[in-house]
Amino acid sequence: MNRENFVQLEGDAVIALEEYGDPNGVPVIFCHGWPSSRIMARLTDEPARDLGIRIISPDRPGISRSSLQPNRKLADWPRVIERVLDHAGIGEFRALAISGGAPYAYAMAATMPGRVRAIAIVGGAIPMADLQNARGLLPLYRWMLALHRSRPQLLRRLFCMARPILALRPPVRLRPLLLKMLMLRPCDAESLRDAAAFEAIFESQRRAWRGSAEGVMADAQIYALPWGFSLEDIRVPVRLWHGKQDRAFSVHLAQEVAKRLPDCNARFIDNAGHYSLPIRHMREILEDLVSA
Repeated sequence: MNRENFVQLEGDAVIALEEYGDPNGVPVIFCHGWPSSRIMARLTDEPARDLGIRIISPDRPGISRSSLQPNRKLADWPRVIERVLDHAGIGEFRALAISGGAPYAYAMAATMPGRVRAIAIVGGAIPMADLQNARGLLPLYRWMLALHRSRPQLLRRLFCMARPILALRPPVRLRPLLLKMLMLRPCDAESLRDAAAFEAIFESQRRAWRGSAEGVMADAQIYALPWGFSLEDIRVPVRLWHGKQDRAFSVHLAQEVAKRLPDCNARFIDNAGHYSLPIRHMREILEDLVSA
């Protein structure tokens, strides 16, 4: 069963988090995707309990029930996590990042090598500011990057316009239509027909939008900016998992990332996409992470 908590930051700001898995198990910080929130970690609950793993899943600042942090940067995240770890009484830990959570796991690995034992990156976002060619990105991401660079105010207005729709909870009977409209890979669509997986993915997104459009926008801006460190600087073990059918970040982009990481064990999975990979392979991913 999940356990909700709040961690006090400076001033009146708080970070909301939930725990899954075994409360006495090996600690793993879960880095949710974008747009998403802490309850995406529901995907880990059953295998984490079986494997003796404690999952700590925080909402990033401005997401869902965590306070908005104006003008935040990726470099601010490790300090937030230090407060979370101290609150939870954790010294060393591992991190698991899904999709847009990847930069946050990399940031912890780069700046907290004394505490981070290993990280797992699943369908992870790549350093977009370094990209010379964006063709390997989902068309929606290419479009948002272009607007961020040329017409950021228009992008902000579009986020605000989208929020009332994306914060709605779609009726169960409309889920098949929603999956069809998203034009997913067959492997992803099949995985998301599972009710629990659908809830973990789409309810986490809805809660992010329900929090505020400003929070989702602030989270999105992180991806368009330089990370402030190089992948070559990351010395902790990285377990990189990527589906060969991933549409969000092509497998070729993931392969380039793997080449840059000094200590990387990469797995490129056949017949796996952006959603089906964490849904179908979570037990393997967690088991591999805690063995590192």
